[in-house]
Amino acid sequence: MKPYLISLAVGVLVGVIYSLLNVRSPAPPVVAIVGLLGMLIGEQLVPVGKQLLSGSAFTAACDRSQATDHVFGQLPGRQAMQQTKAPEEKRS
Repeated sequence: MKPYLISLAVGVLVGVIYSLLNVRSPAPPVVAIVGLLGMLIGEQLVPVGKQLLSGSAFTAACDRSQATDHVFGQLPGRQAMQQTKAPEEKRS
């Protein structure tokens, strides 16, 4: 519940700033969605960058930092793939 309240508070703050700057809000839907996607990708640049600097390959860096899960959510088929990996990992 706390993340939702923080998100609401930040949204209200941005609305106040828009009002003070006389900026029309909300942004057109496509612009808003592209902006949110940019925020999600930007948030993952540091963890993936750290993995890359430590010598990991790009795909491994994305997997280790869980960047793809965070940006795209649970993709179709990904859960089934993780369930088939789980028994193999337990055997090792």
